[in-house]
Amino acid sequence: MRHKLAIGAALAVLASPALAQSQGDWTLGFGIANVNPKSDNGTLAGGTVPTSIDDSTRPSITFEYFIRNNIGVEVLGALPFRHSIRSAGTEIGTVKQLPPVVSLQYHFDLHPRWQPFVGLGVNFTGFWDGEARGPLAGSELRVKNSWGLAAHLGVDHWINDRSALRADLRWVDINADVELDGANIGSVDVDPVVAGISYVMRF
Repeated sequence: MRHKLAIGAALAVLASPALAQSQGDWTLGFGIANVNPKSDNGTLAGGTVPTSIDDSTRPSITFEYFIRNNIGVEVLGALPFRHSIRSAGTEIGTVKQLPPVVSLQYHFDLHPRWQPFVGLGVNFTGFWDGEARGPLAGSELRVKNSWGLAAHLGVDHWINDRSALRADLRWVDINADVELDGANIGSVDVDPVVAGISYVMRF
């Protein structure tokens, strides 16, 4: 009897249709993303000011259109992230940023419910509202915009044929010049890992 139940369960899994994304499908996802810059983001002012950038978490949104079966073009957006800039543990400034990413992605049909994917794309990070603090208070701080590559991997767990739960990771190449009172004082290598969870709907 147990063998018959096991065989029946196996046949049911094999008979379950793979929830593959087809050409012309599109998905919309709503979630939370954490931008976690790498450690030791560089030095400013001729190497005299070691710099670190804190992480930030905000709501995120994704849109993906499938140009071929299993191949999609995805756009990532979010509410503005706010980061604290520190040197030797002391806050020296804050800045806001948005890092939209456009990626070409491939979704693997490895399981009827669990479908991993990988992607590679381009990132534009816009910085604004730089504010000097602590020992730099009263100065004008500006972090300039950045272009770079972005890598993406994740997995979708399909609850049904129209909705899934997603967990994903991105690595984004962000290198930005920093100005203080109009003078360039160096650059910071942000290069964050962006971890996200989201609810994805397919249309």
